[in-house]
Amino acid sequence: MHDHQVFAVKFGEVKAGSQAQHFLNPPPELHEQPGHLDFAVWLVRTVFGDIVVDAGFTSTVAAKRNRTHFREPSEGIRLLGVEPADVSHLLLTHFHYDHVGDVGPFTTARIVVQEREMTFWTGRFAARAEFRRLVETEDIQRLVALGLAGRVDYVDGDREIVPGVRVHRVGGHTPGTQIVSVESAKGTVVLASDSAHLQYHVTHDCPAKLLTDLPEMYAAFDTIRALAGSPELVVPGHDPATFERFPAVPGLDDIAVRIA
Repeated sequence: MHDHQVFAVKFGEVKAGSQAQHFLNPPPELHEQPGHLDFAVWLVRTVFGDIVVDAGFTSTVAAKRNRTHFREPSEGIRLLGVEPADVSHLLLTHFHYDHVGDVGPFTTARIVVQEREMTFWTGRFAARAEFRRLVETEDIQRLVALGLAGRVDYVDGDREIVPGVRVHRVGGHTPGTQIVSVESAKGTVVLASDSAHLQYHVTHDCPAKLLTDLPEMYAAFDTIRALAGSPELVVPGHDPATFERFPAVPGLDDIAVRIA
């Protein structure tokens, strides 16, 4: 077991509707809870190099989509003392606009994606309305260009990125959604991304509304639970409780927390 460090960095949020809107078949009690999602990226510090999980979205896209935006995701990484240009790997869990928008500053990182994700978003169904609304054309074009430049590592399934840090294709949310497991002194942390927007999705086996394959989403819950060292080490993609459950990084209250 390795003792890698894991941080979450908040860069935006959205408050609207109720939490029920984020579930395929919401339990009645969630209709009474105000809708609130945080937007975050994650930093994994290892002796093998610094790894960032996801790239969020920029202030330009925030204005276009009416999202509250506190800072560029890459700037949040800088607040933790890491220059984006020095990051060794950028792991993109999937290609939705809120996960791949600020790739540019990570100028030397190997970009790790599932091959099925790239195939889907450059394929025949990506232009259909329910999929198209979830991505930005410029983001997809940028990733294709980076692939042509030799910067992208394509994965089919699971892969160890460095000792103790692995990606696992789970699908469900999108065809190539991947989660990240990180060995730490606390146990194995699972960065679930949008396989579980909120902790409730996993703890109550309750799928999210946005998906491409329901059985795969259920299987993703099983994989998350099997990989995590404990339920407390499951980190959802958008849960505001993440920034309450874990201690704030000194001087970065309500911006960054240390998960492990």
